[in-house]
Amino acid sequence: SWGVFCYSARLAYVCIMELIDTHAHLYLPEFFSDLKQVVQRARAAGVFRVLLPNIDTASIAQMHEACSLYPDFFFPMMGFHPCSFSVSEPRVPEEIRQKVNAAEYFGVGEIGLDAYWDQSTLEFQQQGFIEQMIQARDCLLPVSIHCRDAFDIFEKCLHILVSEHGFGPQNFHGVLHCFTGTAEQGRRALDAGFYLGVGGVITYKKSGLAETLAQLPVERMVLETDAPYLPPVPFRGKRNEPAYLRYVAEALAAVKNMTLADVAEVTTRNAMAVFFDHRS
Repeated sequence: SWGVFCYSARLAYVCIMELIDTHAHLYLPEFFSDLKQVVQRARAAGVFRVLLPNIDTASIAQMHEACSLYPDFFFPMMGFHPCSFSVSEPRVPEEIRQKVNAAEYFGVGEIGLDAYWDQSTLEFQQQGFIEQMIQARDCLLPVSIHCRDAFDIFEKCLHILVSEHGFGPQNFHGVLHCFTGTAEQGRRALDAGFYLGVGGVITYKKSGLAETLAQLPVERMVLETDAPYLPPVPFRGKRNEPAYLRYVAEALAAVKNMTLADVAEVTTRNAMAVFFDHRS
């Protein structure tokens, strides 16, 4: 089973967790100088797969290069990040739309909505999000959704997908990445069919996320780092990396009153179901 396996070595009895980081940007310049060591530390910490979501056209080559170096460890997604929209780039670039059809990706992402950084592009973001959701459905791919300060707009887009584009419950398949909403928003996302991505914010006491997640089912959660961003305590202020996923798992175990092994088991099984099982 996924999660933990154990073996004996003479007098040593070693338990090794199996974790999946469902969202990390390890192709960014922050990792150019020591990617090999980052991967080694991740594997030593029990991480055996990392999903890499794309950002824009400039990040595509970097992402593919990282995946070519570690094809059994990095798994690419293709999408256009909401913060990449601008007056000069109001639509999803054709290069990205074409690549999603190439069948080499494990999801469509990072896509979504962001009202935190720049609300002037929200019209572009909504159109692009809907377009990419439709393409994900047509390609039978899960999605990795960025939704920051925009949950109402997110639900509006889901309604448009249902009422105007023929979406049903089976079409909403993927992860609400870096979930930091309320318990009620979490329940509505789960009711729509999504899983919740849990990252380092769960370790930030003032975030209130731990209390929120205590009210939601771990059976619909996956783990992520969003590296190099949002490092968990005790690494705040430093570069995040997949080796720190264990700290997220430990925090979630404390919140749900579970063992670390059980959290590894459940979240890894969930990640496999969302991103990998449909390919077998």
